[in-house]
Amino acid sequence: MLATLALTKGHEEKLPSHRSWLPLAVVIATGAALVYGTWDIPEFGDPGAPAQTHVAPYYIEKAVPETGVPNIVTAVLASFRGFDTLGEVVVVFTAGIAILLLLGEGLKPFTASERERHIPRNLILRIVSKMVIPLIILFALYVQFHGDYGPGGGFQAGVIMSAAIILYALVFGLQAAEKAIPKPILLLLSSLGALIYAGVGIVALLKGGNYLEYTVLADTQVAGQHIGILLIELGVGITVFAVMLAIFFAFADRGRR
Repeated sequence: MLATLALTKGHEEKLPSHRSWLPLAVVIATGAALVYGTWDIPEFGDPGAPAQTHVAPYYIEKAVPETGVPNIVTAVLASFRGFDTLGEVVVVFTAGIAILLLLGEGLKPFTASERERHIPRNLILRIVSKMVIPLIILFALYVQFHGDYGPGGGFQAGVIMSAAIILYALVFGLQAAEKAIPKPILLLLSSLGALIYAGVGIVALLKGGNYLEYTVLADTQVAGQHIGILLIELGVGITVFAVMLAIFFAFADRGRR
C-alpha cells in the first residue's frame, strides 16, 4: 500500500500501445507447471500424509528432549530444519538486493532538492509516536529473544522492529529516518545477519561437528542447542529488519524522483 501511494501520480499518463505476448506466455507456462506440481500433494490435513505419519511424530517426541526448548516450533525451525531456515534467510536477503538493483538504488545520498515533501508535522502524531516507537522496539526485542519459550523468533522480530522505524519515517520524515539508519548501514546489516547464521554452521564444523550441529557449541547438548538457536535467530532478525527497511526506503526514494 505504501509503495502504491508513493508511486501514484496526480495525473494519468498515456502508455504506448505496445503488446508483448512473451511475458504472458511465460506466466501461463509457469503457472501451469506449479498447478501440475500440486497434483501429487496430499490433501490438506490428511492424517495419512508422510509428514503426519513420519516427520511430525519425530519432531514432537524429540524436540524438547534434544534441544531443551519448550517451543517446538522454534526448535524445529532453528535446529531440525536449520538448513531450510538458512535458505529462507538467503531468499530474504537476495530479494532485498534484487529489489534495490531493479529500482536502481545506490549508496549515493539524495540532494536537498530530491528529498520528499514532508508529512505535515502533526503535534499529536509526533508525541504519540515518541511514546509508541520505544514500546514497539521493546516488544520486538522480546519476540526476538523469547522465541524459544513462546511465539516469536527472528522473522517476526525483524518485521516488528522495521515497523517501528517505518512509523518514525512516516511521522518525522524519510530524511530523518535515513539519518538515523543510513543506507550503507542497512546493506551491511542485511548481509551481516545472513553471515551470522552461516557462521554458526562454520563454527560447528571447526569444532568437529556437522554443519549447523549446535550440540558441539557447548559442553552439553541442551546448552549447545540454546546457544546455536539464539545466534541463528539473531541473524534472521537482523537480516529481515534491514531488508524490510531497505525496501521501504527504496520505494519511498523512487516516489520522490
